[in-house]
Amino acid sequence: MSGIAIGATMFAVLLVLLVLRVHIGITMFLVGAAGYLTMMGGEITPFLNMLKNLAYARLSNYDLAVIPMFLLMGQFATHGGLSRALFRCVSSLVGHWRGGVAIASTGACAGFGAICGSSLATAATMGQVALPELKRCNYSGALSTGALAAGGTLGILIPPSVPLVIYAVLTQESIGKLFMAAVLPGLIAMLGYMLVIRIIVTLKPEAGPAGPRVPLAEKLRSIANVAPVALIFLVVIVGIYGGWANPTEAASIGAAACGILAVVSGGMRAEGIRESVLGAAEATAMIFLVLLGADMLNTGLALTQMPVELANWVKDSGLSPLLVLTAILLIYVFLGCVMDALAMILLTIPIFYPMVMGLEFWGLTPDEKSIWFGILVLMVVEIGLVHPPVGMNIYIINKAAKDVPLTDTFRGVMPFLASDLVRITLLLFFPAITLYLVRTFGG
Repeated sequence: MSGIAIGATMFAVLLVLLVLRVHIGITMFLVGAAGYLTMMGGEITPFLNMLKNLAYARLSNYDLAVIPMFLLMGQFATHGGLSRALFRCVSSLVGHWRGGVAIASTGACAGFGAICGSSLATAATMGQVALPELKRCNYSGALSTGALAAGGTLGILIPPSVPLVIYAVLTQESIGKLFMAAVLPGLIAMLGYMLVIRIIVTLKPEAGPAGPRVPLAEKLRSIANVAPVALIFLVVIVGIYGGWANPTEAASIGAAACGILAVVSGGMRAEGIRESVLGAAEATAMIFLVLLGADMLNTGLALTQMPVELANWVKDSGLSPLLVLTAILLIYVFLGCVMDALAMILLTIPIFYPMVMGLEFWGLTPDEKSIWFGILVLMVVEIGLVHPPVGMNIYIINKAAKDVPLTDTFRGVMPFLASDLVRITLLLFFPAITLYLVRTFGG
């Protein structure tokens, strides 16, 4: 068999194992190992020599230390009640508008995403906080659950973002520049979701009634309660962008500050600290297992020359670069039906990244193209969190809203998916939106 045929067979076997619900990390490791041994003619010694260095080569990467730190920061925020303070703050400011509580939920999701970095954690946490208030204000089940499921995706769009860290490690890109590039698209996503809510309640006023107006004193008190959270976010992000701390150092400072704040103001006790550390450790172990599996798969694919051959074929095919990129983005939407965001990035970036880097887009430099593509991938990957049949955010929110049928939640999220489509099209044709902060402050 040729290298291309072996690579194609590896992907076919991988998809079969995923359908059989084998863990993605184990699946990629087994398929990669089988491909490596096949290409080496079954010789076990070269395989063992490669294997003994694989884990150390990946996990000794200093940049990966940022992942447990951001996860720990999010855990402290979850168990320390900081998410509730964020929701109360935004709700006190806009809750008296028609649809205001749903808008507040979206804003709180964005704020929580800025200290969490995980969409699933954002959806689960904000669902517990916001759903009772939305129900009390007589919001429709479709709008309530749809807004929270879509708002949860802001967890990976607003930096810090764990998938962006993984992308940076895979492509040797700057974590700080990727975080900087994600800020404007993330804010556009948040504003787009808020606009969708306003359109829905304008067309159907009964879907999102106006809540009571909050006194000024309570507004000021709620703002004061979240001021430390905003300060932590500024210290972490400005520290990374300003260059006085690398991402790992900034994340460590943020995690420590979040933990102290959760203990002092959120009332987190020893049990909460234990659960936070254990939750961060479990999530980190899962991510690192998937990373090792991806490294094994990529090593096997590299021997088949499949990624290089595909990149050369696309480059010489005469196809329009925009057509190729659009096809790649559509593949991500399709893959979102069957796998999660992290698995998609680890599985596809070694294949698609060389293709995109070999094409010309809008006169972008290689570094700009790499950052722009990373943000586009992040935007498309988050769609997989809210569209069937996987749609993990939808199932998380629907489980919390026991009285709302799943069909209502899927129907409620559709207008937000339309907003996603508009935003991705905008970023595709106007890369300057993504690159503006990088060009201005990125050095």
